[in-house]
Amino acid sequence: MNQVTPRMPNNTRHPKGMHSALRRLALPGLLALAGLLAGGPAGAAGERPVAQGALAVPAATAAPVVAVAAPAASATPGAPAAAFQVDPANPAPAAPVLTNGLVRVPDGRLLAPDIARIVMRGELVVAMLKVDTPPFFFFDDAGQWTGLEVGLAQSLAKELGVKLRFNREAGTFNAVVDLLASGQADLAISKLSRTLARTQTIAFSDAYLTLNHSLILNRVKFAQLAHGRPLPEVIRNFNGTVGVIAKSSFADYARTNFPHAKVQEYPTWNEVLVALHKGEIVSAYRDEFEVKRVLKADPTVSLVLRTVTLKDLEDTLGIGVAVTDTTLLAYVNQFLAQRTEKLDIQKVLQALDR
Repeated sequence: MNQVTPRMPNNTRHPKGMHSALRRLALPGLLALAGLLAGGPAGAAGERPVAQGALAVPAATAAPVVAVAAPAASATPGAPAAAFQVDPANPAPAAPVLTNGLVRVPDGRLLAPDIARIVMRGELVVAMLKVDTPPFFFFDDAGQWTGLEVGLAQSLAKELGVKLRFNREAGTFNAVVDLLASGQADLAISKLSRTLARTQTIAFSDAYLTLNHSLILNRVKFAQLAHGRPLPEVIRNFNGTVGVIAKSSFADYARTNFPHAKVQEYPTWNEVLVALHKGEIVSAYRDEFEVKRVLKADPTVSLVLRTVTLKDLEDTLGIGVAVTDTTLLAYVNQFLAQRTEKLDIQKVLQALDR
């Protein structure tokens, strides 16, 4: 904080001895200011504690920084999150916010407030869908929590030097976004598509995987709809029924990309596929990985179904970050940029066979 000494008018005259008295009064304040700028010890005059959530407020109204009990390394990933609960038996000392906005954490490092929050808590909390989605996140045959995105979260926690815990309370992809937006997680890593609707609520990292959009068509129903017209013409002006997962990115994509179609929402992808097999809908709409996985799991379905990849439409997956955590977002982007192994559709499909 900068202090300004008011300039006295030139014609003002001070009684004798006033200058020496002013010097004696100003000296303690100047020493206190110097101590603050030098990042002095806790309790020094002029320090401002950090409120939980890393918002700097005046000392008179600031909430103390609280520590969170770190879970055991074997904590169940699906357990309810308690990342932001206070542990009264183990309070952490208030950390000063320096004049440049950085926080000095107990080990002496200067960190941005959103990074310091995670480091001082000792764990990174990641929101993830509670429905297993191989090969992104799932329990393997040995009961181990694994997957491409699990590995991504583990690497981020390792770089930050903290433990990792997953909050898997969300039953839908949009609910994962809500967990992050409501402050119940630091990041959201859950095969999340970067959509305009979601970016009104959270921020997204750069894409770590790009997939094309794709359709699965019921051959009989589609032939009845096409009436001999070429496939591209029918798709471009598609006016049949499109099945999607309710409250998913593709529910939004369907209404945007197929404005003449009737969009039918189902609770799960399996229910979409069942409806497609029964002929209740003409097509199912999702990313190319999920569509190709259907054929990979059972090649015989190609007798009754056919797939179409929409090369001009892309689904980009990103890591969700709270809109206030600007340094954390920059950190995640730099982390992704430095990764030597980049994901693509072929690597994702190969991961299914492991």
